[in-house]
Amino acid sequence: MCALGAALLAATTLNAQNATGQSQTEHQVLETDAPAKAAMASLPWEFGPFLQGGLGEGDRDDFKFLSGGVRLGKVLTDPHLGTIFRGQFEYAGEIMPYWQSFTPAPYSALTKIYSQTGTYLGSEILPYGGGTYTGVSITPIILRWNFTPTKKIIPFIQGAGGLVYTTHKFPPDILVEHGTSGGTSVFNFTPQFGVGFHYFVKPGQAIDFAANAIHISSASLGDRNPGVNASVQFQIGYSWWKK
Repeated sequence: MCALGAALLAATTLNAQNATGQSQTEHQVLETDAPAKAAMASLPWEFGPFLQGGLGEGDRDDFKFLSGGVRLGKVLTDPHLGTIFRGQFEYAGEIMPYWQSFTPAPYSALTKIYSQTGTYLGSEILPYGGGTYTGVSITPIILRWNFTPTKKIIPFIQGAGGLVYTTHKFPPDILVEHGTSGGTSVFNFTPQFGVGFHYFVKPGQAIDFAANAIHISSASLGDRNPGVNASVQFQIGYSWWKK
């Protein structure tokens, strides 16, 4: 009986070791052949640098934007929903210590003048600000939905909200004393929506591509809020994915 028990114990241990070895081998094959699926299976952290740039739209189509920074995100859920909407939720944030907007050089324009009560007072040629604006930006709220990955690609959509600080009041506005902008603000909010995908070049590492529609507005922190109603900005980055 003791010999039989020992034999059964040895067989059980061997089967467990074989199962563990098989599981590890399957995971290694998954990481090699399908790194995107392997990454999302572990509810990973993702982080890395990125560069972003684009153009304003509408009456701001002569504005150009360029920024760079780092992103940190965490996949929080297992797959949910069904059909084409099936995916996993991720919370992320970005910091951009480099942010610039390139606007037309200072100029003068015929401007309608109104009283504080809204009465039209006439028109006058007034100088407007312009040139290059430098600042920093933070996007602490990025709500991202990662769709079901293919072997190497994770597509996503996201909504986000952030803040940008510029060393001069942005966007350009009527010049007043000392050459500073009169009615806008050095603080602006940046609500945005984007789509993109991660392309895994090796296990745990991906090249990131995204297109974002970004609105820039001071929410009336200044006397005026001309804002940038819409800009389209494209982002490319590189990310590392860790359990």
